[in-house]
Amino acid sequence: MATAQLSQAVPKNLRGSSTTESTVAERAVMMCASALFAGLTHHEILEIASCARARSFARDELLFMQGQSARHLVILQSGSVKLTQLSSNGSEVILRMTGSGDPVAMPAETSSQCHTCSARAMENCKALVWEYSKLQQLLVDYPQIAKNISRILSSRLNELQERFREVATEKAAQRLALALLRLIKQVGKPALGGVEVSFSREELAQMTGTTLFTISRLLSKWGEKGFVLPRREAVVVLDAGRLGLVGEGGD
Repeated sequence: MATAQLSQAVPKNLRGSSTTESTVAERAVMMCASALFAGLTHHEILEIASCARARSFARDELLFMQGQSARHLVILQSGSVKLTQLSSNGSEVILRMTGSGDPVAMPAETSSQCHTCSARAMENCKALVWEYSKLQQLLVDYPQIAKNISRILSSRLNELQERFREVATEKAAQRLALALLRLIKQVGKPALGGVEVSFSREELAQMTGTTLFTISRLLSKWGEKGFVLPRREAVVVLDAGRLGLVGEGGD
């Protein structure tokens, strides 16, 4: 639904200044496309949007750290965030990337629950934040949100299982191709006649369980064949179909 239409749909009890109404309506446009709010009416989404607090995060800023108390629901309006986890020896692994409309921090079952990973902004980001106390009331008022959370967590678990299987059974070229295809969907942006993934070679190596040398070699090879364009801190995928063939075991 367009922002103007949503502005007209703002409930009377939420109406104030035209600026406030416009802000709530703009938030609702993004929220309507988010899996977290699937199945909710426009009126319900507008009410939920009015409870959010806007936050901005600079590139490389931490949204939260592993081990911190989980007290907020955070959804990205723009930008991308990297979720990582540290081992006992300090090694970091990338769990997933989140983009616009994705929940970064999921609500905790109890106020004492802690984050199991850290979240860092990969670029300047804007986000909506709901406090824990308000979140608990929203889950009571709108039980559909809890159902959506369950679906999202299940989907993310399936993705992690697929990646584990790929690391255990697939060659490095297939793992890299499949990782880039996922990243295109999660955080890809149109650029230079393709889709750009702002990921360094080191991060790609970390995500796929291989070495920096192997990632550089594969990207150079694919660049020569013309279906990717390696950049300093990113990769532009020019031909996702060809990349998909590599992911299926093709050359």
